[in-house]
Amino acid sequence: STQYCMTVSPTSLTATTSSDEEDDSDSSTKPIRSEKKKNPASLFQTGGDPPKEKKSKKKVPPKGAESEEETLETQQKNSNKKGKAKKSKKQLKEERPPSPVIEVDNLEEFVLQPAPQGVTIKCRVTRDKKGMDRGLYPTYYLHLDNDKKVFLLAGRKRKKSKTSNYLISIDPTDLSRGGENFIGKLRSNLMGTRFTVFDNGANPDRANADWSNVRQELSAVVYETNVLGFKGPRKMTVIIPGMNADGERVPIRPRNDNDGLLMRWQNRNMDSVIELHNKAPVWNDETQSYVLNFHGRVTHASVKNFQIVHGSDPDYIVMQFGRVADDAFTMDYNYPLCAVQAFAIALSSFDGKLACE
Repeated sequence: STQYCMTVSPTSLTATTSSDEEDDSDSSTKPIRSEKKKNPASLFQTGGDPPKEKKSKKKVPPKGAESEEETLETQQKNSNKKGKAKKSKKQLKEERPPSPVIEVDNLEEFVLQPAPQGVTIKCRVTRDKKGMDRGLYPTYYLHLDNDKKVFLLAGRKRKKSKTSNYLISIDPTDLSRGGENFIGKLRSNLMGTRFTVFDNGANPDRANADWSNVRQELSAVVYETNVLGFKGPRKMTVIIPGMNADGERVPIRPRNDNDGLLMRWQNRNMDSVIELHNKAPVWNDETQSYVLNFHGRVTHASVKNFQIVHGSDPDYIVMQFGRVADDAFTMDYNYPLCAVQAFAIALSSFDGKLACE
C-alpha cells in the first residue's frame, strides 16, 4: 500500500513518495483489535469530573477506518530497527480517500460542533492568491473533500492589524468583522508564535450581566523554534477546551487576558483544558529526510504538513494537515475538534513569520 510522507531535510524540503511493502495488514484483524480498543473520547473528558486522562502511554489503535496501517507503521518505527521497506515511485497519482457522506443542514451549527466520534471529517483547504492584494492577504477556503465539495468556511488575514488576525466566515464572499457570517477569528501574539482562536461572541468589554454573550476561546496554538530555527520539523502545542461527560465542549469564556487558554496552559492550570502536540516525524536515513505517514492524504513535502495527537494515544490522529498541490491542502479532523478549530489551527501554520515554503 502506498503512503505519502511529510519530508523535511535538515536545511530544505524534498518531496518523496514511498511505498511500504512490509505492510500486509488486512481487515480481518479488525475485530480482534476492536475488542481491546478503548474509546479515545475518554482522553478529552474534563469539566466537572476530574480528568480521566491516564498518564500511562498505552498504544491504542485509532478509531476509524484507516487504523491498521497507522498502527503497524508506528510499531515498526518504534522498534528501533534500522532500514525501512524499499521505496519506489509507483502510484504517484493515487486517489486521496474521500470524506464519508456528511450532511450539513445548518452550516453555522455544523462548523462549531465536534466531529462525531469515530468519523474522520476529510476536508480540503484552497488558497486564493489572485487579485490586487491577495498575494499578501490570500483568502483560504475550506470544503468537504468529496464529490459535492460542500463549502464550510473561508478565512482571510485582516489588513491594518498590528498582529496577525484572521477572520473566519461561513460565507465565501463576506469576510467582514461586522457581518452576520462572521463565525470566529484567529489572533497571534506580536512574535507570531502563539495564536488564539475565538468564536463570534462579544469582547469581554461588552459583556452582558451574566457573561453569556462573551466569546469563547476554542483553541490556542504555540509554535516552538527548534535548534534549526523553523527550518527543521516544527514543534506545535495545541490547547483546546476539554469535553464534558455528554461529549460537549466545556465553554471557556475568559474575562481577561490572564484567564485564557494560553495563560491556563502556561500556569499549568489544566482543569478543563487538554494539551495536544504534533506527532514527531521520524528521521529516515535512506531518504535523508523526516517522514510521517499520511495514508495517501498528503502528496507533497512541506514544513506545513503535520498531525496532531494526544500524548496518551499517539495513534489517534486528532487532526492532520498537508499539501497536495501548490495552493491546495488536505485537512482531516476527528472528535473532539470542530471545523472552526481545525481550520484556524491550519491557518496558523500559514502565517508569515512561520512560513518557509
